[in-house]
Amino acid sequence: MKIFVTVKQVPDTSGTVAVNPDGTLDRASMQTIINPDDMNAVEAALTLKDELGCKVIAFTMGPPPAEGMLRELMAMGVDEGVLITAREFGGSDTYATSQIIAAAIDTYGVEPEDIILAGRQAIDGDTAQVGPQIAEKLHLPQVTYAGEIKKDGNTLTVKRMLEDGYMTVKVQTPCMITCIKELNKPRYMNIAGIFECYRKDVTVMTYETLKDHPLIDKSTIGLAGSPTNILTSFTPPQKGAGMMLEGDGRDTTDKLAGILAAKHII
Repeated sequence: MKIFVTVKQVPDTSGTVAVNPDGTLDRASMQTIINPDDMNAVEAALTLKDELGCKVIAFTMGPPPAEGMLRELMAMGVDEGVLITAREFGGSDTYATSQIIAAAIDTYGVEPEDIILAGRQAIDGDTAQVGPQIAEKLHLPQVTYAGEIKKDGNTLTVKRMLEDGYMTVKVQTPCMITCIKELNKPRYMNIAGIFECYRKDVTVMTYETLKDHPLIDKSTIGLAGSPTNILTSFTPPQKGAGMMLEGDGRDTTDKLAGILAAKHII
């Protein structure tokens, strides 16, 4: 049994967001973090590993420096990392990205008891599309918005979080599950893991590795093969500093009312 986890390196939205002239993000000039929902998927995989003793493999698509993110996950307990990287893959939208990752996972090999986990969505797009699209392209059953996962033999019982309650679903492996932040609290790297992470394998899959897979076609990958068209992207203007009024008496409220009146708010 193996657990595949798809992870994404995303821009740190607390910093400056840079945009290329073609509307895509200039990721090279921005600070990056591991997508938060993906961390919950990693923790779910490691929890199952602690229980069942299975192998956990992290997949990511990105530029070569994304290997550092895979090493961080290995320091947490992930057994192996797979970096999918090539110029031909650059600029892919969710459709093209799912084509490429599905091809990579299929090339690695999905067996009857295997599970694919992903975060619900990435904070740089908020589409929640890539995980379900991977499942569709691999012809696997999928369960989204997982708030609890339990394994029994070759079936998983998943509690889905909905807007108005929960839904409990039983699904047979192999399958795809997308995870939400309420599922768990991701663990930290540990000292032993940090020392061991550079002894673990990172497999690099390039365009040459995947080009013969049926899902890989230059008309359906990369920027040219992405059906999503971005009209415009920009960094929102920064708001000015706020004003703090101290005190809780009448003088403070009168001062606040005066400021609001002068701005014609009241």
